[in-house]
Amino acid sequence: MGFPRRRFLQLAAGVAAAPAIARSAWALDYPTRPVRILVGFPPGAATDIVARLLAQALSERLGQQFVVENKPGAASNLAAETVVRSAPDGYTLLAMTVTNAVNTTLYAKTADFDFMHDIVPVASTIQSANVLEVNLAVPAKTVPEFIAYAKDNPG
Repeated sequence: MGFPRRRFLQLAAGVAAAPAIARSAWALDYPTRPVRILVGFPPGAATDIVARLLAQALSERLGQQFVVENKPGAASNLAAETVVRSAPDGYTLLAMTVTNAVNTTLYAKTADFDFMHDIVPVASTIQSANVLEVNLAVPAKTVPEFIAYAKDNPG
């Protein structure tokens, strides 16, 4: 359950730097066949909508089909595992969300793969704010206070 803070910050920095890296890389013969974008949530979810808009724009810009494939289940781990098991050729992409980062911190072993090691971010497509809510009975008013409270009151 102990996910190193440094490892999480490395993931966050990698996701933040991905747009700059993606602009500097250019594959002249990509794509030469349809590209799958796997979404770990059902059709109509926010991630699905963003993936479909992105797929349409990429299809028009690159002249090749980008197809969204929904593979819901296990908090997006089924889709992530499918991407990990596919050929590392850039033709199977994952619409990653904060859920994947949360799964990495919650589960010592996420299915049969290491998300931090087996998935590489290639682009940042959307940003969203996250909120932490606690019961009014919890005396913490800030995140550091909440962390200290949780450490002092396990369970």
